[in-house]
Amino acid sequence: MADTRSVVTTISIIFGLVSAGWAVYEIKHDSTAPAQMRPQGATSRPAAAALPVITAPVQRRAIAAGIQAIGTANSNEAVDVTSKATNIVTAISFSDGETVKAGQVLVELDRGQVAADLAAAEAAFEESRSQFNRSRDLLATQALSRSQYEQLEATMKANQARVAAARARLEDTYIRAPFDGHVGLRRVSLGALISPGTVITTLDDTSVIKVDFSVPEDQVSELRGARTVTASSSAWPGRTFSGKVVSVDSRVDPATRSVIVRATVPNREGLLKPGMFMTVTVSGDRRPALVVPEEALVPEQARQFVYVVDAGKVAKREVTLGRREPGYVEITEGLAAGDVVVVEGTLKLRDGAAVRDVGSPAAAAAQNPGS
Repeated sequence: MADTRSVVTTISIIFGLVSAGWAVYEIKHDSTAPAQMRPQGATSRPAAAALPVITAPVQRRAIAAGIQAIGTANSNEAVDVTSKATNIVTAISFSDGETVKAGQVLVELDRGQVAADLAAAEAAFEESRSQFNRSRDLLATQALSRSQYEQLEATMKANQARVAAARARLEDTYIRAPFDGHVGLRRVSLGALISPGTVITTLDDTSVIKVDFSVPEDQVSELRGARTVTASSSAWPGRTFSGKVVSVDSRVDPATRSVIVRATVPNREGLLKPGMFMTVTVSGDRRPALVVPEEALVPEQARQFVYVVDAGKVAKREVTLGRREPGYVEITEGLAAGDVVVVEGTLKLRDGAAVRDVGSPAAAAAQNPGS
């Protein structure tokens, strides 16, 4: 029984090999035979149909040679209002968000002990000054030695210095605004014991906003001369704020290879707040550049590609981008003037695919009325 199975299996394998070989022979014979000798109705496989696309040439046009960056809004002047000494709050003379003037009293502290110290210092000074004035006459009659006279003079001057120190401590019980601006939220209450470093409130001068942003080191040369800037914030869509570059940091950050640039923007309406996220554009002279429509770009991860049309076929080519303008993007590497790129129909394309240019969106709609 086992021998019979082996024979049947062997015969099946031989029959399969013969059938496969005959099929290969038939395929080769059919493909190499002239068209008139092929069976009726047999045709070769048709070539792939050219894909319809819309193209545009790479243009050379003038674009603004400016700088685009992301920055942060800062106050023109900003401080945390604190006390110089440990003391108790006896009066608060401002409200949250109020506009204050330089020198205006914001908070008063307890001055009982300081006032007493000032009175004692003034009394000691008056006594020492009287003794010093009497010593002048005694020195003239030699009833008083020169050393005693100088000692009385030194005592008077020391007491005078103590008076000045006591008056300064008394003045410190009045906490004043150092400049014009807007106070923030009040963070202390009446009767609170505060110490040096305790933040009473914040004070910001926002009449002018400083916008700090980073510029790559290879673009620092474009900041020469007086440059104007245009800043915008997502808090005010459609609104732009004009200013100018006022300073460039003296050092390049070795980690980011960039330099900090500061611009000032007038803020008369008070719309901008410190800490806002700002988009900054530094104006520049217009220069010629190669540009393509933005629709031609095919992004892949962090790289950008375009499809270049040549002799009815496309070649996928990596490009390096420069500045952007509405509807167009600058190409700094990868293309040359006169190259033709696909701007519509890129989703179906592969490197080396055959294409046919339908000219314009209107022509494409005419050839495909149902689309």
